[in-house]
Amino acid sequence: MLRKIKRTLLLRRPWFPKAIKAIWIFFFCLIIGLPLYVYSVRIDLFGLFGGMPSLKAISNPENDLSSELISEDGVSLGRYFLYNRSQVTYAQLSPDLVRTLLYSEDHRFYDHSGLDFQAYLRAIYGVLTFSSSTTGGGSTLTQQLAKNLYTQDPELDGSLAKLGELPRRIIQKTKEWIISVHLERNFTKEEIITMYLNTTTWSSNAYGIKVAAETYFKKHPKNLNLQESAVLVGMLQNPSLFHPKFRPQNSLKKRNQVLAKVFEHGYIKASTYDSLIQLPIELNYSVQNQNAGVATYFRAAIEKDLMTWCKKHGYNLNESGLKIYTTINSRMQRYAVEAMNESMKLQQKTFDAHWKGRNPWIDENRNELPGFLESRIKQTNAYRNLVKRYGENTDSINIMLRMKKPMTVFTWNGDRDTLFSSMDSLNYYKRFLQAGFMSMDPHTGAVKAWVGGINHKYFKYDHVRQGTRQPGSTFKAFVYGTAIEAGYNPCFRLQDISPTFNLAGGATWTPANAAGDRGTGASLTLRQALALSKNSITAQVLQRVGAENVVDFARRAGIKSPIDPVPALCLGVSDVSLYELIGAYSTFVNLGIYTEPFFITRIEDKNGNVIESFIPEKKQAINEATAFKMIYMLMGGVEEEGGNSQTLDEDLIIDNEIGAKTGTTNNASDGWYIGITHNLVAGAWVGGDERSIHYREWALGQGGRTARPIWEKYMLKVYADRNLEYKKGAFKRPAELNMTIDCSEFDTTEDPSPFEPNN
Repeated sequence: MLRKIKRTLLLRRPWFPKAIKAIWIFFFCLIIGLPLYVYSVRIDLFGLFGGMPSLKAISNPENDLSSELISEDGVSLGRYFLYNRSQVTYAQLSPDLVRTLLYSEDHRFYDHSGLDFQAYLRAIYGVLTFSSSTTGGGSTLTQQLAKNLYTQDPELDGSLAKLGELPRRIIQKTKEWIISVHLERNFTKEEIITMYLNTTTWSSNAYGIKVAAETYFKKHPKNLNLQESAVLVGMLQNPSLFHPKFRPQNSLKKRNQVLAKVFEHGYIKASTYDSLIQLPIELNYSVQNQNAGVATYFRAAIEKDLMTWCKKHGYNLNESGLKIYTTINSRMQRYAVEAMNESMKLQQKTFDAHWKGRNPWIDENRNELPGFLESRIKQTNAYRNLVKRYGENTDSINIMLRMKKPMTVFTWNGDRDTLFSSMDSLNYYKRFLQAGFMSMDPHTGAVKAWVGGINHKYFKYDHVRQGTRQPGSTFKAFVYGTAIEAGYNPCFRLQDISPTFNLAGGATWTPANAAGDRGTGASLTLRQALALSKNSITAQVLQRVGAENVVDFARRAGIKSPIDPVPALCLGVSDVSLYELIGAYSTFVNLGIYTEPFFITRIEDKNGNVIESFIPEKKQAINEATAFKMIYMLMGGVEEEGGNSQTLDEDLIIDNEIGAKTGTTNNASDGWYIGITHNLVAGAWVGGDERSIHYREWALGQGGRTARPIWEKYMLKVYADRNLEYKKGAFKRPAELNMTIDCSEFDTTEDPSPFEPNN
């Protein structure tokens, strides 16, 4: 009877055997085919699926990490990166952030082993039934981590990926499953959470939770509160769509949806939830890039040094996660930037008023240089790109160079949007005065502050070490230092009369003083002559000691740029850098020991292991007596009547010994000021972008007016900071010498013993 019924059902239901067959086929594929498929992907059968990362790589995932510059007082000075990423540990994540992440993205995280089959079934059911309440991604945090780390690499694609995006995506998803299982086997849940947050992108050049927290809230991840955490977690699905800066309404709505999930899982009470969703998003937004921060020029200037070191030691500066500890003090660096900005803003206003209605590029006869902008535009990338596009000497180039377009330009009152052509932009920027500043501990060689220009975003050139210009009268310290070493006394007297030099070919040269005169005939000590910056007496000293010996002395003191042993050397005509001058003047303060300026103390790898420590190079360059006598000579700028530093702020001079020297080139294109104290040597340079750009009047462009205010403001800020170690005080005296110099007790007019150069 049963057989008859069964036969009748089969005859009446012809589809039934097919259904049974389909079920068995599906069962066979699921039980046998799926594992075979996964295994085929795992071994990349016939190269169809593409490679997999090695088990070692899965157990020890590497992601590119930015290298960070750190000040001596523990403040980040910026990073070197291709992708701005920096790691944190699980202990450095706020509990609110972790809970928000789990409740929003993977609330069963602690219940699965990398693959959440309940979530997959829920996602499939949602798609089949078009149910908004059950749709959603089935990927676990572990799978998302696998995707972040490995599966997006096109080098891991196989031949099947060429068939289209769908097979490629299916294979990638399979790889995610495989890698997720391995990740769960090799890492704790906490480690997986940490790795996920460290490898996720949050837009605005922020890779990893540490940079994201800094970018959007200027906080460390451990300090993120619940609503801030919800903003960042909400961005995970689509950082651009839910960007709190550029799409604030989207971000606010998404944040509240995330908070709703947190509430649904019982992490917060209804009253807390109701109050949080009423709050606005309070951003502290700042994109980290190479133009931001307090040490932008320093970071850029030493990058080549770090690249060289990395190449030698097998690291990648942009991707190895190095911690580079520097000598820069973040507060002193900030004071230097503030002093630069305060001084140069006023200086630019004076410069603009001086040249109002005229162009500041002039020749030696103070006539405007014809075709100046037309010649300089040819040195720009804009011009070179147009030549590649249109060819040399075509009308199209001139048309495009004069075509106005929207751009943002620098002003001393903040960035300004305008319509400028390339020619307009060049004309605008060439009128800005530039500057450089550096501060150094003369005893340790540690560079404390480095400001290479007025704004790194718009002016990339570093005027501390990269730029070299004529030092003017700041070089006179080495002329007089040579004489002191030869046996001349600071109290030795010479008449203020310009000597005449015999030049090659029968020509002669008689240097004039800054005022244009060839001397008053007055009898001055060497100290007075240096304080008053008398070219006439400096030239006489050069005649007596010889230009070659001055070059030798300057070399030993720390000047490394080429120096020509010519009569005009007494006026500082050979280009040097500010970096060199600060190091050389520090030799005097350090009682004759030259210490190479240094700026890196140690480098650690991403795990905190010290790879290398750095010690500055030191050498005895001149003897202690000569060094201290030069300190006494430089103090004349403050103490001698008419000295170029007598008008320094009284707050700097009281209970403090200061030596200083101004410097100004012949046409006032370069203004310098180097100031020394018992434990700090600092200096500034101010000038045009090119030597032809300067004041028409020498007095307006002299170092005492352009560069000295930067040094003065900086030192006032340093001394006002009670927490800094750099206080007022007296210069160190040579231990074996009881040197008290008072020129009033001397009437020295006789020559010392003949000069014998050091070997």
